[in-house]
Amino acid sequence: MNLETLQDNFKNAYNNRYKSLEKRVVSAVKVAEKEKKIHINKLSLNELNSVAATIIEIETKKLNDELEELVAQKEQIERNLERKSHELQDTRYGVFNALESLVNKEDTLTLSKIHQIKLQTVDLYELLGETVESAIITALEKSKDSEANETIEEVIKELTYQTVKEGTLNTIRVRKILSTMLNSSIEIAEATPNASKDILEATLRGMRTGLLHSIDRFKRRLEYMPLEAKHILIEDYDTIMEDLHQTDTLFLQVVQTKANESSESIRKILIEINKEMHHDLEELIHISKETAQAMKDRFSSFAKTAVKTADKALHSDTAKEAKRMGIQALGVAKSALGHALKSAKDVIDTKK
Repeated sequence: MNLETLQDNFKNAYNNRYKSLEKRVVSAVKVAEKEKKIHINKLSLNELNSVAATIIEIETKKLNDELEELVAQKEQIERNLERKSHELQDTRYGVFNALESLVNKEDTLTLSKIHQIKLQTVDLYELLGETVESAIITALEKSKDSEANETIEEVIKELTYQTVKEGTLNTIRVRKILSTMLNSSIEIAEATPNASKDILEATLRGMRTGLLHSIDRFKRRLEYMPLEAKHILIEDYDTIMEDLHQTDTLFLQVVQTKANESSESIRKILIEINKEMHHDLEELIHISKETAQAMKDRFSSFAKTAVKTADKALHSDTAKEAKRMGIQALGVAKSALGHALKSAKDVIDTKK
């Protein structure tokens, strides 16, 4: 039978007066059988698929329309969120700019306090590359040669710490932060060949220490973390645990990746520093393992609760349907295998 005709027959047979979905489907099948002599047990796989698709299209039209409307609303909300996020950030900067304007430029102590608070308040992630570049250039210009390296290391440490602690502790985010910072440092190092090794070494040491302090802070906060945050961690437990066990590898990989992307001179320097820093990463490995253990100890009781929740979930409608689908899928596979074996046997029997 022509598929288009088959679809039209079922559309015409469909009656929405029944409240039950099952009754609507059964009624349409019976009407098609009575009026058009269409028996579903005699339809081919393609025809049956067409019938199912037609019924699903009828049943889900309203839901699809509502879903499209919600998606449009979601996109509008996301645009508004992004705009408001920028406004929020601009307002924060505006507050600090106003405070700075009230302070005498010679009063470095007060300005330093304001800048420290600013680092802890504004979202550094969005402007990280530019912030690192500005900080390193300023350190090179205003510090003596003997002090520049220490200044760069200290400012990179602070920027790493403040940026990492702002969000979630996961590999993708941390890798992005470290890569962005190192990339800005490389650009300055390439423009300052005489000081390139000092700049890169100070940057890497600052990144390492900042990351270490961020993880240590996370470990200390586990004890006092709000219940809601704990549930988020439980959901992301395996990922965070895995990430904590490879922070040293992550750090070295970021450096190696950036080395491969850089000029030959910068590449040699980064590889050399990378080798030297293997021993320096022992403290990072140690604090990461301590944090993983603290998280494991802290959430052992939550894990038991999660098991009970999972046990309840096994009896939910969704779980029952999933189980049913699994059994049906196995049946389809067995049926297909049976047909394949039978076809093979028929071929063998024919050749005999």
